[in-house]
Amino acid sequence: MSEFESPALRAYRNRIAGVVPLGREVERELATRWRAGDRRAGDALVTACLPFVIAIAVEYRRWGVPLEDIVQQGNIGLLHAASKFEPSRECRLATYAAYWIRAEIRDYVVRSYRVVRLGTTKGERRALRAYRRTRETDPEALARVSGMTREKIEWLLPLLSFREASLDVRVDDRGPLADRLAGGGPTPEDEASAVERRGIASDAVGAALLTLTDRERLIVRARLMADEPRTLQDLGVELGVSKERVRQLEERACSKLRACLGGLREAAA
Repeated sequence: MSEFESPALRAYRNRIAGVVPLGREVERELATRWRAGDRRAGDALVTACLPFVIAIAVEYRRWGVPLEDIVQQGNIGLLHAASKFEPSRECRLATYAAYWIRAEIRDYVVRSYRVVRLGTTKGERRALRAYRRTRETDPEALARVSGMTREKIEWLLPLLSFREASLDVRVDDRGPLADRLAGGGPTPEDEASAVERRGIASDAVGAALLTLTDRERLIVRARLMADEPRTLQDLGVELGVSKERVRQLEERACSKLRACLGGLREAAA
């Protein structure tokens, strides 16, 4: 990441290099103390998540916005999340805060990039006109219309769909419009809970895979977990067995996985 770092960001990273993640119980204790008014506990809670913000900020480094600015916006999202964090929830602060960090960064990056860059090429202008006219969100369709690549369109879609009117404008004494819009997607709590559930499910699958033999595990990964599943014939050649034997091993592995995952569900119930 050094090619994207300014001296200021490098110095900031050096300052937080010694920060280590908090344990679940320590984090819960600090959050409880912070909500009770202990500011030092809040500082410790937020500081522990600062490296996590940088990890997310790096995902947006190619948008032409200074990375240190992206990190700063991510820190604002972290503070917002920490102020709403409930220590009683079965969720880590970093998991909960990821929603707010990304939302703050996306909003800033889109506004910054859009003001300076969007519409500077013929392809971008064609894509923008097509989107305004049809509200088309299919990358393939916009790529055909604009003459741009699908990858470039996927990169620009957040900009194309960004509202022309600023939601930060105050139209009365009740605050910005953005503060009064109903969210159409999941709440941060739902997002955090979903991430937590996916983590539990991933751990369960990982534990179930450990019950398989090496050959069974290879077959399951190649046949059931790959984006492009391999054929029985292909795996048979690799393993030195017939494709019928590969099919039998696959069936046996699936039976083991079903039994193991069923037992884990019962234990968790």
